[in-house]
Amino acid sequence: MSLIHLEGLSKVYRVGDQEIKALSDINLRIEEGEFLSIIGSSGSGKSTLMHLLGCLDTPTTGRMEICGKDLAKATGDELARVRNREIGFVFQSFNLLPKLDVISNIALPLIYAGVPHAQRLARAKQAAVDVGLGDRLANRPPQLSGGQCQRVAIARALVNNPRILFADEPTGNLDSATGRIILEIFDSLHAAGKTVVLVTHDPSIAARSRRIIEIQDGSITREYAP
Repeated sequence: MSLIHLEGLSKVYRVGDQEIKALSDINLRIEEGEFLSIIGSSGSGKSTLMHLLGCLDTPTTGRMEICGKDLAKATGDELARVRNREIGFVFQSFNLLPKLDVISNIALPLIYAGVPHAQRLARAKQAAVDVGLGDRLANRPPQLSGGQCQRVAIARALVNNPRILFADEPTGNLDSATGRIILEIFDSLHAAGKTVVLVTHDPSIAARSRRIIEIQDGSITREYAP
């Protein structure tokens, strides 16, 4: 069974009396341990697809199975449980809380998971060490570089040991040298067996993955190996 299985999936938004079709008839399987890139221009539908894959939304029609669960008609609480247990997110804008230090930012998903305080701190510290920030635990995001903030975001995404790691334009706010370092972290995570799904508009970044899905006007138009 595939880790992710989408079949005949569509997403339609209603704005006033208009319907906007963001995705149409998406069929996609993602296997455990894959490194997949979703590529497309702005407005192509790739971010909508990421929101569905990441259990941030449900489709209008179609089948959506993630980690063995049928989530096409899931409630908000059901989606939240899958997000917390199975999925890690890394965003372009980091989405860190500026008033919290590194270890507290990393530990946030563990609070929602009900992990005891001492265990939270131990796991968050280890996650920080794993991304090379063991000496920055007491720093807050404004005291860090962009690359360090993205490392915090990666550690936070991994602290619950999710089965799937989603990254949405993870190097978009970084210089090219720092971006390469962040992409090398994703390479190493994939090599260790993690399922990685990367959303980008940059073909050179997508080429680091093992399979590329190209989206245009809400449909998958091409699938290929780089």
